[in-house]
Amino acid sequence: MIDAAEHALPAFRWRTRVYWEDTDAGGVVYHAGYLRFLERARTEWMRAAVMGQDALRRLHGIVFVVRELRIAYDKPARLDDELDTTVQVGRQRSASLDLGQTITRVADGVTLARADVKVACVDAQAFVPRRIPQDIAVLIEGSTQA
Repeated sequence: MIDAAEHALPAFRWRTRVYWEDTDAGGVVYHAGYLRFLERARTEWMRAAVMGQDALRRLHGIVFVVRELRIAYDKPARLDDELDTTVQVGRQRSASLDLGQTITRVADGVTLARADVKVACVDAQAFVPRRIPQDIAVLIEGSTQA
């Protein structure tokens, strides 16, 4: 797993709350529900660092898609928990990014889930790999700097 502590750059942080729609019959966030938190944090990170996903598609003809995801569930998130989801840029390649993400409960700072996500830059029409445009690569590289 990518560890934010191993990197000099601080992680992007996005805060949300657990709602009824996120929980299962046991009163905890259903395992697939964590993927929504991760996706929303990545979307907000991209919007803050570069631009919104739709603008990337319209202006540059690219989209970023999840190519690979590995997740570890450490503790359950429950109804009304306030959560911080982080995005940490690990390795940037010519057409992909390795991202580390964590979901932490705000009240006690306990890490609930950790994920490694590889996203690929693809052509918005053909969905074939495309090199990340240089101006966007520079913004991504500096996106989690202090």
